[in-house]
Amino acid sequence: MDMTSRKRLNYEDYTVALVCAMSFEMSAIRYMLDQEHVRLPTKQGDSNIYVLGELSGHNVAISCLPGNQGKGSAATVAANMTRTFPSIKYRLLTGIGGGVPSDVNDIRLGDVVVSMPNGQNSGVVQYDQGKDTESDFKLKGFLWPLPTILRSAVMTMQSDHMVMKNRITEFISAMLQKGPRLTVYQRPSPDLDILFEPDYAHDPKEATCEKCDKSKIIPRRPREADLPEIHYGLIASGDRVIRSAIRKRAISQDIGNILCFEMEAAGLMSEFPGIIIRGISDYADSHKNDIWQPYAAATAAACAKELLSYIYPGDLLAIPPPLPDRTEQM
Repeated sequence: MDMTSRKRLNYEDYTVALVCAMSFEMSAIRYMLDQEHVRLPTKQGDSNIYVLGELSGHNVAISCLPGNQGKGSAATVAANMTRTFPSIKYRLLTGIGGGVPSDVNDIRLGDVVVSMPNGQNSGVVQYDQGKDTESDFKLKGFLWPLPTILRSAVMTMQSDHMVMKNRITEFISAMLQKGPRLTVYQRPSPDLDILFEPDYAHDPKEATCEKCDKSKIIPRRPREADLPEIHYGLIASGDRVIRSAIRKRAISQDIGNILCFEMEAAGLMSEFPGIIIRGISDYADSHKNDIWQPYAAATAAACAKELLSYIYPGDLLAIPPPLPDRTEQM
């Protein structure tokens, strides 16, 4: 990325925040930038380090969690960003997550899940905060509702992709041209996308699935075009990593049609309105590994770039700052 002609803006010029949990996720969105800006001095009391730039016409501030995942860390980062960049209207949380494929949702590794409200919630639920009753599982807590302009952008993008392909592969291809080290974000072989039956657990003594029972693999029809797809719906967030397919299925049945599990969204959306974009790097089971993580981070970053292209930057100026009370129950 050319650093010789970077622009220097003011804190008040940035209207969109991008939050990541891990450094390779931050690098993925950083090298999606159309232009990187000069870094501004850190304000007193803000422990975040920011990468600043332009993405699809928007001035964006990118921050990464300080080495510890979870909703508490995400909430701290979100609060600091609010103080440092007073004009930020909403946040996008981009990175990886664990997919929940089903007969209805053909989710594959490298696909993207975008949080989308269903009328009962904001598109994100906190699966480790609630209580069991005799009839069902009741969620507690509050999250910000999705801003109208962001909801409209998501719905328009979803509608467009009914008749045309998304731009994920296009944006990743352009990113890979920015440096030889970025080849880590290339797509792994589809042969490494393996989904096992939910009740078949991985042998913890084995580092890979090479010795796993191949008869337990769920057969899936190859896609006509081996390209990442975008799914829209419910994301489950919590502080615990889900490694049991049986536990994953039980939570999904309790809460509803969950498409993805992750660990930071509840902390982010408890502080500020936003949207969650997750590239699928595993199936939230005991067979998970790191092979797909960089590519999944890149697909999420590319999806964020495409989504922002649906919003005219000037439209954000009309959005009022959020009120201090949250009224949407999880």
